[in-house]
Amino acid sequence: MAVQHRLIKKSPEDVWKILSDAERYGDWVVGTSRADEAKGRWPELGASLRYEIRLGPLTLRNRTVVRRSEPPTVLELEADSGPLGTARIAMELRPWGEQTLLILDEHPLRGAGGILHNRLVDMAQLVRGRAMLARLARLCEEDEGPARATPGRPRPHTV
Repeated sequence: MAVQHRLIKKSPEDVWKILSDAERYGDWVVGTSRADEAKGRWPELGASLRYEIRLGPLTLRNRTVVRRSEPPTVLELEADSGPLGTARIAMELRPWGEQTLLILDEHPLRGAGGILHNRLVDMAQLVRGRAMLARLARLCEEDEGPARATPGRPRPHTV
């Protein structure tokens, strides 16, 4: 199981603002691009996002569903990667003084990923999770709210 944490120099409410912005999903989730709301209102229970993951010439179309949402402290997602199976991504946001301790628990849940789960998979998830937490922290710590957006200037996007 890949469990990690990161101290983010913003309040849980500020971190939640980034997590609850469907348009910014691809900015902090490693490998994800072109996220669009598929159902419901993100991140309400049962809401989902569709997105693409590009692996060289391959493009996978995946979906993530909100399984638990308790703003601004808990967000649990199930990422569906089709034939590769699903993964549980649980984030707990704990107040740490005026900052947030974000605890990320990510592991395969169903399908091939769950059946083939091993230490190598855990190591890959740890590397991916570390990068994802770093991106999320950077977005949160740089975010200054609505005034930050500049008309005609797209948000930075990294894959």
